[in-house]
Amino acid sequence: MAIQRTIAVLGSEGQLGGELVRQLGAAAIPLTRRDCDLGDLSVTRSVLLHLAPAAVINAAGYTQVDRAEQEERECLRINAQAVERLATICGELSCPLVQVSTDYVFGADRQRRSPYRELDPPGPQGVYARSKLAGEQAAATWERHVIVRTCGLYGPRAKPTQSNFVDTMLRLGRERDVLRVVNDQRCTPTYVRNVAQGILFLVEHRHYGLFHVVNGGSTTWYDFAVEIFRLAGITTPIEPISTAQYGARAPRPAYSVLDTTKYHSLGGPPMPPWQCALADYLAMRGMNR
Repeated sequence: MAIQRTIAVLGSEGQLGGELVRQLGAAAIPLTRRDCDLGDLSVTRSVLLHLAPAAVINAAGYTQVDRAEQEERECLRINAQAVERLATICGELSCPLVQVSTDYVFGADRQRRSPYRELDPPGPQGVYARSKLAGEQAAATWERHVIVRTCGLYGPRAKPTQSNFVDTMLRLGRERDVLRVVNDQRCTPTYVRNVAQGILFLVEHRHYGLFHVVNGGSTTWYDFAVEIFRLAGITTPIEPISTAQYGARAPRPAYSVLDTTKYHSLGGPPMPPWQCALADYLAMRGMNR
């Protein structure tokens, strides 16, 4: 990474934030919730103006999708209102703002079967999804914005309490006799190492705007789990179930595959197929047989 100037990474203890800090090395200013709580906008402004970074990457946020249905005010405060304030602060600093968003901004089109491009109209379902779209709109009020939509992130955990789908499947595959996994949601789970490389490329080369940055191809959570077990040598049976059978409180998109043509046209680090990315992650963990 050729970036030399300092970049503030909000949410540096998360999976994506931690990976961004690792890739930035000495150029990173890691900011945890203790350092810069998005819930306290006056402190956030004071910290960032004091640090005067060359760019701000917001990898923090409210991510409890189901709980958000009961905590709408808090979810909007962190995912939308705080981003609006970050955009203002970055305007004062005259530095880029990177806002990490989600494939969940889509989902209203139940017939969709082709990957979404950046210009396709969003259709968020549920409080979390609406809050993330509002965060995109807030970030875009500052002209030097980079909005990155991604999906189903997994990577090394900074804390034992953190979780991702891959690690959860590995744990449950050893604890249970059988697993039941949703098989009617199609998307592209993405390795944080790949999306972090993409984000830093966009920042370094000053490519502003909205971008989809995910691994290649698409899968269901059931097929993803099957591949996890195959690569890890786990023989626990997995049964496919429907979203309705799973019974989550918040709605999920039935199809939210993202088209990365715009990103790749810029010549950034290629996003490998999801199967290769998963194999890389498990190999890093020493679990790819």
